[in-house]
Amino acid sequence: VFSLAKLRKLDEEGVTFNSHFDGKEHRFTPERVVEIQNVLGSDIIMPLDECLPYPCDYERAKKSLKITHDWAKRSLACHKNHTQWLFGIIQGGMFKDLRRESAQFMVDAGFTGFSIGGLSVGEPKELMHEMLDEVIPLLPEDSPRYLMGVGKPEDFFECIKRGVDMFDCVLPTRMGRNGSIITHRGKLNLRNAKYTKDFSSPDPFCDCYVCKNHSLAYLRHLFITEEVLGPRLASYHNLYFSLNLVRRIRKAILDGFLTEFKKWFFDKYEIW
Repeated sequence: VFSLAKLRKLDEEGVTFNSHFDGKEHRFTPERVVEIQNVLGSDIIMPLDECLPYPCDYERAKKSLKITHDWAKRSLACHKNHTQWLFGIIQGGMFKDLRRESAQFMVDAGFTGFSIGGLSVGEPKELMHEMLDEVIPLLPEDSPRYLMGVGKPEDFFECIKRGVDMFDCVLPTRMGRNGSIITHRGKLNLRNAKYTKDFSSPDPFCDCYVCKNHSLAYLRHLFITEEVLGPRLASYHNLYFSLNLVRRIRKAILDGFLTEFKKWFFDKYEIW
């Protein structure tokens, strides 16, 4: 609904897409979306919602929020398999009152988990944090809080501190496809000529397959020669790095040394 905005038409009943492959029309309603995920056996189901761009005016955000809430109610009504968790998606643009309204609506509706959508769409990080500070205190502590579309290392630290439990993002694989990796030093562009004869590990602090078996020079060679193995290895490393960082943050919280771990990480890491 968001990323293919130019190929879709949205109305109060649902969304119609034209395929970017062959132009064929596809119709999605809240009921159809839940049905598809029921059949797929999804552990966690996301209902149909509208994610707004940034910036967006108040009246547009308010109108969109009504649609998202109506679709959420319809999704709950048709969801039958309760071994699968149906999350409510909180929207409201960058407006605090709409965010609070949406959070309270999803809690009162009885969802088993809560997604925070419509962030990381081009707004300043400070504004994203403000929206989280409005929403998260309204959500049950014993229910998972999932921040949609956020995946930079610095975001993990800041958002987990605010009470976020789960993330998803295309960033690791998008960067990997385009020749960049996330490391303890920050972002590295593997096509950079300075890595031509750099036979060191891509990240000496990472114990993934790529970092234990290949060098920066080899990864650069793969991208320069357009070998498909390059994007695969870079994507693998980025996914491993992101997942492992969240695991380490979780352990640091449980062991009571999150502040120390954060300092150790950012002493080396350059934000990009």
